[in-house]
Amino acid sequence: MTSSPWQHARSSNVSDDIDFAIRGEDLQFVEIELDPGESAVAEAGAMVWKDASVGMETVFGDGSGGEGSGFMGKLLGAGKRLVTGESLFTTVFTHQGQGKARVAFASPTPGTILPIKLDSVGGTLVCQKDSFLAAARGVEIGIHFQQRMMTGLFGGEGFIMQKLSGDGWVFVQMGGTLIERELAPGEELHVDTGCVAAYTAGVDMDVTRVGGVKTMLVGGEGVFFARLRGPGKVWIQSLPFSRLAGRMLAAAGPLSRGGNRGEGSVLGEIGDIVMGNN
Repeated sequence: MTSSPWQHARSSNVSDDIDFAIRGEDLQFVEIELDPGESAVAEAGAMVWKDASVGMETVFGDGSGGEGSGFMGKLLGAGKRLVTGESLFTTVFTHQGQGKARVAFASPTPGTILPIKLDSVGGTLVCQKDSFLAAARGVEIGIHFQQRMMTGLFGGEGFIMQKLSGDGWVFVQMGGTLIERELAPGEELHVDTGCVAAYTAGVDMDVTRVGGVKTMLVGGEGVFFARLRGPGKVWIQSLPFSRLAGRMLAAAGPLSRGGNRGEGSVLGEIGDIVMGNN
């Protein structure tokens, strides 16, 4: 889509109400409109532009206050961000003037920005590491552990994913084109391990074998698929940035070869073979 109409957030219990629009196609940015006193929280370095009445404050952690207002609470919140690949700090943008003011944030990679109202998906969204871009103030950025050993090793995102909790709007960045699927209870979807972008808390993620030995060795799809079982929503990205980067490195020549490092897997080069990236 070239642009989205301005959308207004429903009244929420914790997070600020915000209006927003998604602009662009392959290199998207989100434009957020704030009323006086409202705030948006963004990943450090994501801002494109802002009106002069929008003030900036760098905070430790995600700025939600969900872990407590003391130093140890802020330290715990920052630690969660660190293990999911984000920086220790976020920036809070607050409208300090009158009328309306706008601030815009852009994804650092080609792809799609997904806007999600958390209270419309049960209050929790599990997504790939490094996917958080911005949110209404009050959204908490946490961690989600893959408890199954095989899923953590071969599921594409490793043992740790991001968990976004609250009742407000969040904006997450995905690679390529984004597809949304609604899974009924017990319904299964098999996805390339690097293409799982996000899913709601009711979805169970596991891994399943691609097929027979011949298919696993020469089929080019690796050994495992991610198996997603409903009920819930699943978002699939067509081009994970790690895959794009791996192809670019491979095309640069033998000195730069190194490929895709398992698309988040802890196995490195072995992961390339298992996931079908070589």
